Amino acid sequence: MANIPSVEALLHNTPLADVHAALGAKMVGFGGWNMPLQYESILSEWDHNRKTVSIFDCSHMGEFMIKGDAVACGLDSIVTQTITDMPVNTCRYGAMLNEAGGIIDDLIVYRKGAEDWMIVVNAANIEKNARHFRAHLNAKANFEDASFKTAKLDVQGPQSRDVLKALGLAAIEKLSYYTFGQFQIKGVPCLISRTGYTGELGYEIYCPWEKCKEIWKNILDNATVKPTGLGVRDVLRVEMCYSLYGHELDETISPLEAGLDKFIDGKKNFIGRQAVSAQTPQRTIGYFISASRKSPRAGNKIFDAAGNEIGMVTSGTFSPALNAGIGIGFMDSPRRDAGVEIFFGDEKSKAAAVVAKRPFYKFGSLKT
Repeated sequence: MANIPSVEALLHNTPLADVHAALGAKMVGFGGWNMPLQYESILSEWDHNRKTVSIFDCSHMGEFMIKGDAVACGLDSIVTQTITDMPVNTCRYGAMLNEAGGIIDDLIVYRKGAEDWMIVVNAANIEKNARHFRAHLNAKANFEDASFKTAKLDVQGPQSRDVLKALGLAAIEKLSYYTFGQFQIKGVPCLISRTGYTGELGYEIYCPWEKCKEIWKNILDNATVKPTGLGVRDVLRVEMCYSLYGHELDETISPLEAGLDKFIDGKKNFIGRQAVSAQTPQRTIGYFISASRKSPRAGNKIFDAAGNEIGMVTSGTFSPALNAGIGIGFMDSPRRDAGVEIFFGDEKSKAAAVVAKRPFYKFGSLKT
């Protein structure tokens, strides 16, 4: 009988897989990768990130390096947002679409030089995205998928700046929101940006794959830092109403439905523009707070006060900040106004909630 590989054997490992195991992390498959779900309780990890500083292994994310004039090489037509006016050392969030106007992925563009770009994409979409870029860039572009050469560590929390300054990075003070720079941590060259995914002040460290353990150890040598897993990261991003690919975003979802309107430059040509311009969304993304501690779950139906089904939950969790369940989902257009009562669950069991404005968590240190 042939040996059948285990699910774990089919997953990619980050450079820190054995380190996570040694620290007692509970490991799970995520986006094709073997990743730490949690080290301690979700609540304790949430509390530490919101009040102090945490480090996340995000080496599963994809990094594409592109050299060439953005317009001449075809890069500008792949992404929905304006990038030609980006100053060097800034980054910009956006998306890339298929011809039908569906979201292939959301991404962040980094402008490293006049004709030097880095595109950061979601882990589960690396291969698909690389094919898309190669198909639509032309001979004037130099494209490299550096995803398995580039590690990524996220240092997030109100004290994250202090932690990096303690490593000798005094110039980190100069990084404003959605900018980046070139630094060295104990002699290791790193690109460090300040974007964040938790609602707190935070930095992303891109370093050589083989140097990741060294950087991880140097940061964790600071007693204020704790390793944190994907479990609490999801709670933190839902509290901020940030979308996650595979939940609020996929190739069947329009950027207009997903609330990405402001990340679309309607004055330029991009793949999917014609389809998007013809769209009249019948549903739009919305946010709601449970009337109790009961948490909505992805796949739950959403009902109006009269019991009519009006949508579906895409993400839900318990919010320690609000001491209540919170959810994100698509609802029939027009979008329900904040304060309107809705229900989530199924026909047999419904829980009350109220539509809210984003974000749920309004007390973070993100832009301090």
